[in-house]
Amino acid sequence: MIAFIVLLLFAISGYILNRISARAIRDGGTRLHSVPGYHGLFSFFVVFVPVFVLILLWLALQGPVLDAIVMGRLPPGTLDDLGTGARQLLLAEIKSIAGGRIFGQPEDWKLAAGQDLVEFREFSYEALLILTAIFSAGLLIYARRKVSSEFRARHGVERIVSGLMILCSVVAIFTTIGIIASLLVETGKFLALVPLSEFLFGLNWEPQIPIREDQIAAEGAFGWIPVFAGTLVITVVALLVAVPVGLMSAIYLNEFAPRRVRASAKPVLEVLAGVPTVVYGFFAVLVVAPAFRGAGDALGVAVSPNTALAAGTVMAIMLIPFISSFTDDALAAVPQALRDGSLALGATRTETMLKVLFPAAIPGIVGGILLAVSRAIGETMIVVMAAGLIAKLTINPLDSVTTVTVQIVTLLIGDTSFDSPKTLAAFALGMMLFIVTLAINVLAVRIVRKYREIYE
Repeated sequence: MIAFIVLLLFAISGYILNRISARAIRDGGTRLHSVPGYHGLFSFFVVFVPVFVLILLWLALQGPVLDAIVMGRLPPGTLDDLGTGARQLLLAEIKSIAGGRIFGQPEDWKLAAGQDLVEFREFSYEALLILTAIFSAGLLIYARRKVSSEFRARHGVERIVSGLMILCSVVAIFTTIGIIASLLVETGKFLALVPLSEFLFGLNWEPQIPIREDQIAAEGAFGWIPVFAGTLVITVVALLVAVPVGLMSAIYLNEFAPRRVRASAKPVLEVLAGVPTVVYGFFAVLVVAPAFRGAGDALGVAVSPNTALAAGTVMAIMLIPFISSFTDDALAAVPQALRDGSLALGATRTETMLKVLFPAAIPGIVGGILLAVSRAIGETMIVVMAAGLIAKLTINPLDSVTTVTVQIVTLLIGDTSFDSPKTLAAFALGMMLFIVTLAINVLAVRIVRKYREIYE
């Protein structure tokens, strides 16, 4: 953190110094090629960008390098009989000791390793701070010497900004490739331990496996269909509530509501998008779920304490602002000529909305619904609090179910080794979730292209 503050101070100082120097040249009667502001921006970018990249690389490599050094300084023979998972657990224990979290009475060599890690971290931070100051000062002096009447500061700034945009695009592309590659690699490890047919077509999800030979536990069942079924049930319930309400509210506010009603109702509706999901979870547990259980008791219908209906209903409340806002923006973007032409031909406002404006706004509306689907599929907190953790193969919304994201979180909680089917199952679920989301995006793109061709 201190290194970033030092870098920012040097960058701002360079901006101020170069701008003042450029102004002094201009005030002296010499014509500048670029305005003083560009000279200041040139110094800011020249100082900030390279050193910022240096800090990021240093912080990214610091952890693995220090871990390797500490593990290499352990007593001879300590790591000989340890597998990958055991080494990871040992390193996690050393890091806990270094952070002051000591449980029980660890061996002396572990305490020494934790102390070494603390000292190496302090040395690394001090070295980073010194390098940041040296490089920042050197680049500031370099940028300061560039100030002259002939220097094309604007061109230099534009080249730097263009390079940053290209770099950001490349980082985004390679990040996507890295995510897919990591999922594929870990999913491949999982499928080497669990048959693909069992994972794709299995009807039971019990990832618990025995840790010791004498422990009584199930062998483990890794059929993902019950988990996906729970995700599908909750998502469908949420969309059945959120899509009609969101569309109708957007249509009313866009076309039929008075200006005063729209000015007050739309901000209130969009406030729902900023409510934390844990608050929705509390609302589901304390209000919605008891209400459904009470209604079920009154009607003589069995309702589980945790239900997909409660989770889906509360999730729908969270999704309404997204659908409503996207729909309203899409309707507002329809050319006024279409609305005026329909009304001029004798159509009512309702007919104009249903037969002209709404079909023309389909691309934007589909985008809002797609965002809502993605939020519903990826939501975790509401499901944990309102739907439960047990995977059941059911489409009954009154029953307790779980979702893919909840299972991923459950499987990766704590210090887990990445060489067991239980842990690797989380990556397999993530891969299937990625494939399902990709299919939804492809379908949405096709719908958008179809209607865009009609109305362009």
